[in-house]
Amino acid sequence: MSFIDIRNLKKSFGTNTVVHDFSLSIEKGEFVSFLGPSGCGKTTILRMIAGFELASSGSITIGGKDVTYLPPAKRNVGMVFQAYALFPNLTVAENIGFGLKIAGASQSDINTRVSEMLDMIKLPHLKDRYPYQMSGGQQQRVALARAIAVRPQVLLLDEPLSALDAKIRVSLREEIRALQRQLGITTVFVTHDQEEALSISDRIVVMYEGRANQVGAPFEIYNNPKTRFVASFVGTLNIFEAKITDRARGAVSIDGQTVVTSRDLGDLGNGDTATVALRPEAVRLGTPVEGRNSLAGTIGEVAFLGAVIRIEVKLGESVVSLDIFNDPGLHLPKIGDQATVVFKPEDVLVIDPT
Repeated sequence: MSFIDIRNLKKSFGTNTVVHDFSLSIEKGEFVSFLGPSGCGKTTILRMIAGFELASSGSITIGGKDVTYLPPAKRNVGMVFQAYALFPNLTVAENIGFGLKIAGASQSDINTRVSEMLDMIKLPHLKDRYPYQMSGGQQQRVALARAIAVRPQVLLLDEPLSALDAKIRVSLREEIRALQRQLGITTVFVTHDQEEALSISDRIVVMYEGRANQVGAPFEIYNNPKTRFVASFVGTLNIFEAKITDRARGAVSIDGQTVVTSRDLGDLGNGDTATVALRPEAVRLGTPVEGRNSLAGTIGEVAFLGAVIRIEVKLGESVVSLDIFNDPGLHLPKIGDQATVVFKPEDVLVIDPT
């Protein structure tokens, strides 16, 4: 039996429904990320799990207990907010121990637990500082320690890294994942950053317009997107409208050139239009090779992105982008040069157009 079980959850504000019939099971100790653009319903679901919003219909159970309409204090969940929400008039140690104090723990127990948390987040030397005396990354560590200090069953993280600069975000997300594994705490993480979700999650729920477009492991979400939205939102993608020319072979036409896919074409038949896609890293410049697809065109753009160089090849009406790793010895093509791109049949994704 799953540890968190969400069934047919719906949330409306007046006539506006922001979460539609949402269901999800989360195992004990699992790290699940809700990924999607602003307004897709991911934070609303998190707030319903926490109890800050009540469901219009449906149910939420945690550890076998129905918590759908319980107040937050009765749910035994810890939450970390985007804006830290530390008490400015309390020291680091007092902030971390606040929840324990409210719960009626003895001062001795509070001191012991706070000390444990300070060691865990590697900030014991800052216990007497106030929030304004610390960096954003340090404040977020304190907020995390405060949420964990009360030993919650579930840890909820609402875009906790979005206010931090890029290097600190990477470092802190790794620390969060390490702490989560160390404690074995069931965690739900909300983000709009695909790299964050892909790097630290056991599973990702890709949200769109109040619904789960796809649920799966990061590898599955990236390599086998089921819908056009998931394919385009998670990673960079070349998307083409292609015509099926030989269903039996998996042959489709892109701008008058034939390529073959080994992917399932579903109910589509000869003459139908299919939405197909290619990841930039799956495409290479080269010459036609037996057993591989090739498309001929001209170089349209060469963009230096640091470790990666992105090249665009114009095929006619369509453009295919490809990524190559930077190398000082590279001889880059020039805009207008003739070029051929090659890729494997299994790299041609066939996706739902929705």
